Amino acid sequence: MNNFPDFSEYGYQLESELGKNIAGGRVTYLATDSKTSQLVVIKQFQFAKSISNWSAYDAYLTEMEVLQELNHPGIPHYIGSFETPDSFCLVQSYKNAPSLAVPRSFDPDQIKQIATSILEILVYLQNRIPPIIHRDIKPENILVDEQINVYLVDFGFARIGEGEVAMSSMVKGTLGFMAPEQLFNRQLTEASDLYGLGATLICLLTGTKSTAIGDLMDESYRIHFHHLVPKLSLRFLEWLQKMVEPQLKARYPDAVTALEALRPIYVIRLPEAKFSQSSLEFTATQLNETLTQAVTITNSIPETLLEGTWEVAPHLSDAPHTPISHSWISFNPAKFANNRAECKIIVDTRSLMADRHYNREVLLHTNSSPETYRLDIQVQTASIPIKTKKLPYGSLCLLLLSAWFMVGAGTVAVGAGVWVVLLAGAVLAGSAGALLAVAARSNSLLGAVATFIVWGALGAWVGVGAGFVWLLLAGIVVKTHRQRGFSLKYALGISFLTTALGITLGMGFQVGVLNPLIILALTGTTLPWAAMIMAPPLRQAKLIAKYRQSEQQRIEP
Repeated sequence: MNNFPDFSEYGYQLESELGKNIAGGRVTYLATDSKTSQLVVIKQFQFAKSISNWSAYDAYLTEMEVLQELNHPGIPHYIGSFETPDSFCLVQSYKNAPSLAVPRSFDPDQIKQIATSILEILVYLQNRIPPIIHRDIKPENILVDEQINVYLVDFGFARIGEGEVAMSSMVKGTLGFMAPEQLFNRQLTEASDLYGLGATLICLLTGTKSTAIGDLMDESYRIHFHHLVPKLSLRFLEWLQKMVEPQLKARYPDAVTALEALRPIYVIRLPEAKFSQSSLEFTATQLNETLTQAVTITNSIPETLLEGTWEVAPHLSDAPHTPISHSWISFNPAKFANNRAECKIIVDTRSLMADRHYNREVLLHTNSSPETYRLDIQVQTASIPIKTKKLPYGSLCLLLLSAWFMVGAGTVAVGAGVWVVLLAGAVLAGSAGALLAVAARSNSLLGAVATFIVWGALGAWVGVGAGFVWLLLAGIVVKTHRQRGFSLKYALGISFLTTALGITLGMGFQVGVLNPLIILALTGTTLPWAAMIMAPPLRQAKLIAKYRQSEQQRIEP
């Protein structure tokens, strides 16, 4: 059982209670029309209640008077009224839509749609003759359904026509949503309702309850809200600020002007960060060098302001750091608010290891979408301060081959020498037998003489040529070693051992590598030659290891 009054004799069956205003003596019910079976809203003014305020009776009469003249889809339709023994009742069409006082989530574009709908209702009201001023626009008096259909209700404080309000009359409206001229009983205009609408929109955009709107106001009744809505477009913020200007002359003059100004505005417009390059490469040529490169960030989205803050992304090799402090990467500026910003990224290599490649990622946190952008940073540090002495392996190989060739040339020279000795001995001794022996070997005396000349010349040229080539290559090897920082003693030693090794290998191929003397000679030349070849890289590796040990406290890649 419920304690609802019985309105059946008036053609209505009460379903539920929608709201109650004890101070005003008003109760709102949801009811069913017995004739049409349609749901309706019945506002009951219980004027006989001791706690009721008779000034609320005026509101009842005013609302009934206003609603009878209105016909707009955004205003619940007036159906009728009736009297009971202890109350007056006003009947309106029912809209299945909660008020904006009920916590819900609207995106900025939906809030613009709500603002547009209310302004269209106000245009309708203000175009009437005389115009109607609602005087109580607030979240509780605006209904919005799931399809964002908007309805303006509660015309109990409405005023027909402009002009001053008598000083003796009661201030009617809700604090925080009344324009200053309404609050101080001054002249009302078509701009007066705009203040309440602007304050309502601010509540929606900032998530502020209607009872807390005063927390955003200063002593001059100016509402401060910009810091709570950083993602709204600048033009919409300007429009909304003008809606709630305390000074009447600074506000839009009427709903038509406010609506025309609102239609082309994007409520939310995020900036977009565009980078002049997607990665930066730093190459140091000196130890402990500070490197700087610039990247330009631009925003081409109109009516927006790009704001950004730089940060180095965490890395396992880096010590923990704050967003504004990193041990070797810094930014200038670290923060900016500009649609074209040239930011310098500074890399200090003093704490980095030499001859290493570092790869880091820096983040730019913005007020755009996406909120975070990533930029790759690649750093190549300077070489280790140890001179690299690289052996001239190519010239050493040529020297080895030339020595090997000299062994073959020596064989030719020895053969030619045998013929020359035989000829010389025969001539000096005058021995016909010797000459005959030589002739017999060459089939003729003339052939013997020709053989002596050819082999002698060939042996001489081969020997001279091989010696020249070896001398040339030996000189090149010595000079190259000296140019690469090796001592003269080392250059001569490696040249000598390379020549000895080549000669030994050449002789081994002549007489056989398994010859005990050849094996002994190879052992005696290969071991010291290999030791001299390996000495420079081993010494360099030792110096590098010592240097790396001194870098233990530095940051690793």
